Amino acid sequence: MALVRNILKQTVTYKLFKSILVNLIDFMEVMGNITTCTIEFFKSLFKGELDRKELIVQCERFGISSLPITLSIVGMTSVIIVSQVAQEMVKQGGGNFVGALVAVLIVRELGVIMSGFAIISMIGSSLASELATMRVTEQIDALKTLKVNPFGYLFAPRVVAGMLMMPLVVIISSLFGILAGALTSDLAAGLSYRVYFESIWIGIFAKDLFVCLAKAVCFGAVIALISCTFGYYASGGAKGVGIATTRAVVWSFVAIVIIDMLFAIAFFF
Repeated sequence: MALVRNILKQTVTYKLFKSILVNLIDFMEVMGNITTCTIEFFKSLFKGELDRKELIVQCERFGISSLPITLSIVGMTSVIIVSQVAQEMVKQGGGNFVGALVAVLIVRELGVIMSGFAIISMIGSSLASELATMRVTEQIDALKTLKVNPFGYLFAPRVVAGMLMMPLVVIISSLFGILAGALTSDLAAGLSYRVYFESIWIGIFAKDLFVCLAKAVCFGAVIALISCTFGYYASGGAKGVGIATTRAVVWSFVAIVIIDMLFAIAFFF
């Protein structure tokens, strides 16, 4: 019987099934951790345990420190798109709609999703590594010993800062992307600024702005919550800090893409 068991363990089917089972268990564990931290976060808010001084620090971190990289990514993305599209649209007689196309793309998708990617890369990874380091060096255990709720002291300021500052970052980066598109359309296709800016209002509606800001709030909360969760449950010393940071970034990327898809289905399908 042991021989048969050993033979079965060497089969591709067994290895595939085991891999799926291990990943499924890991997925359920991560979802459980995120759910637990979300519940504890809301409990700390309702109890008034939000550290306001730390909130100001985290708002500066989300809104100011991340702004240069966010503007760079959104601006360059706008330049890439307009440089490839503007000339063709002008040739086909659609020059009057270049601004509308760029505005719709940036306001509905590119501004918020690229800002989310930039925030994950710079702020989300930083949050995860910071809390992971506190976990492996037993600083979080020390907070509990001092009867300080780690969710009110660590989670709440970071998540609330993400919710407050992400919309502001998205607004600024979207405006920058539209301006970069105007400059590129003029240089690449000779399209005047007046025609470009007048056409913006053709495709942009209040619904687009509302959806953009709603996604920004969700993205900011999810990025901060996922990053803090992986950092909070880190283990295994320096290696564990690296693993927690990597997994936080990957899960945050996947999460905001899924949320973006759900918004698209709900409001534009």
